[in-house]
Amino acid sequence: MSSHLPALNDWVASVAKLTQPDAIHWCDGSDAENARLVELMLANGDLIKLNGQTHPNCYLHRSNPQDVARVEHLTFVCTRDPADAGPNNNWMDPAEAHAQMDALYAGCMRGRTMYVVPYCMGPIDSPLSRCGVEITDSPYVVANMRIMTRMGAQALARIEREGSFVKGLHSIGELDPNRRFIMHFPEELSIQSYGSGYGGNALLGKKCHALRIASWQARQEGWLAEHMLIVGIENPRGEIHYVAAAFPSACGKTNLAMLIPPEGYRRAGWKVWTVGDDICWMRPGADGRLYAINPEAGFFGVAPGTSEKTNPNAMAMLNRDAIFTNVGVTADGQPWWEGMSSGAPAKDWQGRDYDSARGPAAHPNARFTVSARQCPSYTDKAEDPQGVPISAIVFGGRRASLVPLVLEARDWTHGVLVGASMASETTAAATGAVGVVRRDSMAMKPFAGYNFGDYFAHWLSFDRPGMKLPKIFQVNWFRKDTDGRFMWPGFGDNLRVLEWMLKRVTGQAGAVETPVGNLPRPEDINTEGLDIAPAALAELLAVDREGWKAEMEAIAEYLNEFGDRTPAALKAERDRIAAGLG
Repeated sequence: MSSHLPALNDWVASVAKLTQPDAIHWCDGSDAENARLVELMLANGDLIKLNGQTHPNCYLHRSNPQDVARVEHLTFVCTRDPADAGPNNNWMDPAEAHAQMDALYAGCMRGRTMYVVPYCMGPIDSPLSRCGVEITDSPYVVANMRIMTRMGAQALARIEREGSFVKGLHSIGELDPNRRFIMHFPEELSIQSYGSGYGGNALLGKKCHALRIASWQARQEGWLAEHMLIVGIENPRGEIHYVAAAFPSACGKTNLAMLIPPEGYRRAGWKVWTVGDDICWMRPGADGRLYAINPEAGFFGVAPGTSEKTNPNAMAMLNRDAIFTNVGVTADGQPWWEGMSSGAPAKDWQGRDYDSARGPAAHPNARFTVSARQCPSYTDKAEDPQGVPISAIVFGGRRASLVPLVLEARDWTHGVLVGASMASETTAAATGAVGVVRRDSMAMKPFAGYNFGDYFAHWLSFDRPGMKLPKIFQVNWFRKDTDGRFMWPGFGDNLRVLEWMLKRVTGQAGAVETPVGNLPRPEDINTEGLDIAPAALAELLAVDREGWKAEMEAIAEYLNEFGDRTPAALKAERDRIAAGLG
């Protein structure tokens, strides 16, 4: 099999000549093809079948212990001008990067099959979607790409129709950490990955294409590719508002995307609909509103900490047709990870007899891959070719102090500053010291494919005549009291805060204007059935002027890191807030 598109055939032929595979297989995405790949992986040990009674069609993959996470320090953006990549990325000269990768790829697929994987990011017939082709020597990657993207014959037909696609070349190589690189060539719309079989390093449609390359495409074409969940909030009158929200890792993005309303809200008729939990592509519509699609078709979620208590919707979709990576296993072959309320691990993520002295049963970054359609809160609006209209954009991080429970940006420029200056305290999910405040603009620090200064300017460019832009909010579910306890219950109760936001969108709620933004009064948040002291709620909604003055100084330093590429309007907005604080 081959393509009707000469450019695609030529590229596949050139890769085959370089990597020298024993065979080439063009993927069609069919059930039969997937069944053959699963049988192959069961035979060679890449997959282990889990309990067929409790988890039909579920499999476990154990990756190399030195290949368990994204490798930011080995991830490069290769542009002709280093300033285009910006200080927020590792840069390498494109010619140097190609020479380095060609040397690694030479003959690397001998003894292996080369899989050609055509895929579509987004609904197959959406004008907002973009296509790519990943060449890989990993059947595990093929099986995951089938869940995570619209992969196969329909995607190939669209590529042949449009004539353009993102080129992704991946080889697991020898899984040597010293011979591992993920290169992005945005000017060529291409990605090259070598030496890792893990997740975002190997599933090139995910962060590599859908954020790093897509953010570059989006800037050129006038849209936004963002690290955001998309959730629909339906009120008792049946009105649905869609919210896009950006949070760094370990701040509850998936939980918010699959939120279950508190009991009183459920009784009243509130519903929550999941469009996506990780990536959002937004484009202006004819009516001036931003319309969003989730470019992914599945969830690649962190398993540890996911439980009936924290995310019952996620648990409900993981008992069939799922791939688990680096989780523990019970004696009767069920997947297990820390945070689960039942069962006990017999084997750890490396396949050894479980011994708590050796560490957790599941790797802290253990994952599940599952179709989005299996989520109980899934909405078929996720397949709407036009996308869903976004009423509000939310930025959030983990801050023990200073940042209120919620604030509304004064206007779009203020909102862009809120996103650009977003910060979060480090958690055990990242190496290094815990509790350090780190700037992570729009939660895109690891994923923006170009200079943050230019990225901020691109965001500002949407504020133009005829646009009906969403309101922008900042939230902080993680404020702590003097004893170090969380002051806000979080999880489903976050809907109480979203309710106020959406009332602001529709003009049904008031706010207190402060220099840092508009805040609800305590009585504006519905606390019925919630055990929270009035003094605690008042503190959650207070503005610490001295603390904010220091924050504004830190924000000024951060914006200066991007030199003359930082938009003057953003600096002026920071100055305005600082002046208002006195």
